[in-house]
Amino acid sequence: MTTSTIRGEAHAALITAPGSGQGKSMVTAALARLHRNAGRKVRVFKHGPDYLDPMVQEVASGQPVYQLHPWMTGEDECRWRLAEAARDADLILVEGSMGLFDGAPSSADLAILAGLPALPVIDAWGMAQTFGAVAQGLANYHAELAIHEVIANRVGSPGHGKLLAESMPSGLSLLGAIPRHEAMKIPDRHLGLVQAGELAGLDAQLDAAAEVLKEAGLARLPAKVPLEAEAPEPSPRLLEGVCIGVARDDAFAFLYRANLDLLSQMGAELRFFSPLADSELPQCDALWLPGGYPELHGGKLAANAPMLAAIRGHHDAGRPILAECGGLMACMDTLVDGEGSVHAMLGLMPGTARMAGRLSALGLQSLTSDAGELRGHTYHHSLLDTPLAPAAHARRLAGSPAEPVYVEGKLVASYFHGYFPSAPALTAAIFRGEPLRFTQMKEA
Repeated sequence: MTTSTIRGEAHAALITAPGSGQGKSMVTAALARLHRNAGRKVRVFKHGPDYLDPMVQEVASGQPVYQLHPWMTGEDECRWRLAEAARDADLILVEGSMGLFDGAPSSADLAILAGLPALPVIDAWGMAQTFGAVAQGLANYHAELAIHEVIANRVGSPGHGKLLAESMPSGLSLLGAIPRHEAMKIPDRHLGLVQAGELAGLDAQLDAAAEVLKEAGLARLPAKVPLEAEAPEPSPRLLEGVCIGVARDDAFAFLYRANLDLLSQMGAELRFFSPLADSELPQCDALWLPGGYPELHGGKLAANAPMLAAIRGHHDAGRPILAECGGLMACMDTLVDGEGSVHAMLGLMPGTARMAGRLSALGLQSLTSDAGELRGHTYHHSLLDTPLAPAAHARRLAGSPAEPVYVEGKLVASYFHGYFPSAPALTAAIFRGEPLRFTQMKEA
């Protein structure tokens, strides 16, 4: 099948930092809102596996946000999504992850792959002339990475900002100095930012943050970047006629847009429901219980007896269920939340999910089978205690030990989060309830 070439051009930059906690998420959101309020169409993307930052970036930009990661989503898809966005967007911002050169592939690797300049946000708290040395180190670390300017964050005063600007080495400039301001703060919890839907007044805060950036001199657009890629082939219609019920509420919200898109493109009808608020399931052939925060809503989930009975009935009828991370926790007999309270869950799997009070797993992983390699990641603060033997283990690329994958009837459950476009045939097989033949049977 022939493919077509997509070409576009837009002002673009990858917003990054020397490390986590420098403020790049809120700076990206404020930049998106600043230029949106100026009448421009802004598209934001997120490097790597992340569900929470994109929720805020969607509110900021008013446009859908997709993940870009050369390994998880694939290099071709990274190029395609950026080129597609450049066809009608005025500005493209890619929010990096961790520090600029952290991870493999890193945010820098994505910028080099796509031909985007990197725009570091550097927390200037407690720094003066050393700020210029940090900027120079980032700019000179990799010869193929373009860095022309940087942003100073949490600047104490105009005089502090002047010192920072004067510290910049030849070839680098300070785009703007953002003062310490309440509008630039956003709350977080154990898995990252608080979900955008839970933040009262987020729109007003983003408007205020945009004004802070405007006054700090950050209204200037980055340089234009030409972007080109081959369009992907159409997705196979492997889920034609299949209706999938998708849990979506404050307890189950970790849903990649690309995953939902793929299911629809493969022919599935998606019907959303709330395990917290609804008393019955929509008419559906399969269920998807994605990740989220069931530990914050254990009492409400346990009290919704009609919904628990409906999901149990779906399972008992031999219909497929995919349960990822938070969905896995909800499938256990019990869930012990961060306060030590015990909540009765679905009981589809024996044992207990228990909050650990610390990070329990983090890293890129994949699930391999004769139907393809489903790429994704793991990230959780709970531990599982179950006598159930895993049907397989994910393959660890980096970080934590490989996650076990449990199969009970047509229930497939794991802490592993999958990026469906990486393996459409395996994804379809799970939702069609077909026998799964994994090739990674033991932990590696």
